[in-house]
Amino acid sequence: MKNTSTSSINTAYLLLMSLTAALGGFLFGYDWVVIGGAKPFYEAYFNIGHLPSLQGWVMGSAILGCLIGVTIAGSLADKYGRRPLMMIAALIFIAASVGTGFSHTISVLIAYRIFGGVAIGIASTVSPMYISEISPAAVRGKFVSINQLTTVLGILSAQIVNWLIAKPIIASENFLLSWNVQTGWRWMFWVCAAPALLYFIMVFFIPESPRWMAINNKSEKAFKVFNKLGGKQYAETQVNEILSTKGESSSGNIKLKSLFQGKMKKIIIIGIVIAVLQQWCGINVIFNYAQEIFSSAGYHVSDMLFNIVITGIVNVIFTFVGMYTVDRLGRKSLMLLGTVGLTSIYAILGAGYYFKVTGIPMLILVVLAIACYAMTLAPITWVVISELFPNRVRAKAMAISTFALWTACFILTFSFPLLNKGLGAYGTFWLYGLICLSGFFFLRKNLPETKGKSLEEIEKEIVG
Repeated sequence: MKNTSTSSINTAYLLLMSLTAALGGFLFGYDWVVIGGAKPFYEAYFNIGHLPSLQGWVMGSAILGCLIGVTIAGSLADKYGRRPLMMIAALIFIAASVGTGFSHTISVLIAYRIFGGVAIGIASTVSPMYISEISPAAVRGKFVSINQLTTVLGILSAQIVNWLIAKPIIASENFLLSWNVQTGWRWMFWVCAAPALLYFIMVFFIPESPRWMAINNKSEKAFKVFNKLGGKQYAETQVNEILSTKGESSSGNIKLKSLFQGKMKKIIIIGIVIAVLQQWCGINVIFNYAQEIFSSAGYHVSDMLFNIVITGIVNVIFTFVGMYTVDRLGRKSLMLLGTVGLTSIYAILGAGYYFKVTGIPMLILVVLAIACYAMTLAPITWVVISELFPNRVRAKAMAISTFALWTACFILTFSFPLLNKGLGAYGTFWLYGLICLSGFFFLRKNLPETKGKSLEEIEKEIVG
């Protein structure tokens, strides 16, 4: 049964719910990137500039927290609902940002970074899932992509905040006694508490996911939310479709091992591959090489503002492109475009490094890669894994995919220096190009198109 025309949808109400949930994405992006601007200053404060292993541990500690957050998010979201998890994430973001800023030992700093990572893990699982469950099929891709947009805006905000807070170092000033080293980096973390508090307050103004309520024997409450969203007929249609796929078990009773049996096994594998591909597609290589490539083109990329203009603005602009096209071209088409596009760009970039090409051509290729990723794999991955799984197992299944994503991020972060040293710049780009090409063939064969279908229609087609 098809959904009611989107003309009958209360867009303002849908946007309020989506933007509130997507604040989790904003905090995810801010908290993830803010440490980059604070890095030279807290390293000087804690005197760890000569300890590369400890430097890496501080930078990577949030990933450990992410894995913890993702691990607990699925079960808790199934048992208690999506809304309480968003509140918990907001409170953790507040506590972690304040605690990190007040840290006076490196161990305490690391502990709070891990704690903040828990919030990132919860938000990266629950926020897109909630938006997927409240959005009509015809516009679900666009609205789920709002979470990716706010994540990118969070990244951009962190870059701007870092740039504005950091004071220019006077040549005669002792760096270790400068305001940046003693106090500035603390404010970079403290700023995150403000949007986190807003997130916590705004969650009180949105309802629980109506799909979670219907699955958990609260159909009347689910009907009220759908009715406010699209009218009586829309509400009746949605609730009836959800109940038709409910089955005998409520979401909280689904065992983890059952997700790897029967038809569900293939869907879980698709979700894991998509999540891993988003990390292993190599875009982090692009960001690692950005400074060198921009410098070779004659720019001073050490200037934070220029870095914002090049990477942050391109990211934001092409995220909008992805939001505009996801419900028109479809998820599968954009995922295939992203993988083949990055494959081609990496092939040329690798050749450029092999033949020692520098300057504007390399700069253009970098911007193209960022643009390609921002409009395809970056937002569409979250759209697909938020709608691919059946209602009764969505939280747990999405948690598995998100866990795979952060594990892949961890492996990528720590393997990149080894790959770069062993294969060289050109070899590293070509390797990630091969991964993207493999992803293209896997997605073309296995990924179903979910554009314009209700979550229940997708479930019936995939699981039966």
